[in-house]
Amino acid sequence: MNNKIYIVDVFAEQQFSGNQLAVVINDNNLTTEQMQAIARETNYSETTFLNTLMPCRVWERSIQCDPKQSNGYNVRIFTPSLEIPFAGHPVLGSAYIIAQYLHPNVELNSILINLKSGLIPVSIHRKNHIIQRLVMNQPEPKFAQIFTPEIIAPVLNIETELIDQRFPIMEVSNGFSVIIVPINTLDALINIKINRQKYDRLIENITPKAILVFCKGSISERDDLSVRFFADFYGIPEDPATGSANGSLAGYIVKTNYFGSDKIDITVEQGYNLGRPSRLYLTAKESNSKIEVMVGGRVFGIMEGRLL
Repeated sequence: MNNKIYIVDVFAEQQFSGNQLAVVINDNNLTTEQMQAIARETNYSETTFLNTLMPCRVWERSIQCDPKQSNGYNVRIFTPSLEIPFAGHPVLGSAYIIAQYLHPNVELNSILINLKSGLIPVSIHRKNHIIQRLVMNQPEPKFAQIFTPEIIAPVLNIETELIDQRFPIMEVSNGFSVIIVPINTLDALINIKINRQKYDRLIENITPKAILVFCKGSISERDDLSVRFFADFYGIPEDPATGSANGSLAGYIVKTNYFGSDKIDITVEQGYNLGRPSRLYLTAKESNSKIEVMVGGRVFGIMEGRLL
């Protein structure tokens, strides 16, 4: 099992869609430098390193770990350029590998993933014994600075009138900080092209380095929202599916009453501009002044091998 590598499609409704992820079983204690080098070589939006050498056991169809030794499966996430503390599709991709390949004879229904940003529970939903969807409980979103349309519109290369000014342009973070921008129409969303120079100036002295733009409606005509996500700072000009940023979006939608409610259960499409159509399931609600967020989707195995 040492240094075995799996390629999976996450947030995919079928194989060869969604967001591809490389998951490496890191039982040989690769150094940070080695993991970063592998991430550059694989060149996916994120490469995940999963350590299986910890005292865990299967109990009542969930994986329990000795709290004195560990709080779940240790996972580290690297982009081609740097390590990040939290990202959504690496969590679901890692949980899928654990359930499907590390414990193939047990129908697990919950797994704990331990990231640098904290512990993430993942539930597993099956139909006829086949994994249909994985759902993660994300950290509570935090809301920070507000941006004006006049600042953001030039970065997106659109007119300010195409930003839905009924709602704020806001920084939201669940361990990964993102600027969320509501757009008026699907056509405007589709035609956004990032101005790299203005993007670089925008992110130079602020915490969020990524931008999520969204609007009601969808190209597929089956989903509630369409999303595009830009994160050139992390080596990702545009991402076909992002669980972390969509989790922040779910919190934003509840916080701003975007649908006129303090709870949502919706689907989001992403990646159509890239030829990698993705579907994400977002559930969120506000309770006792806290917003609970869950993000889910399907995962498909594509390839497996071993690092030399």
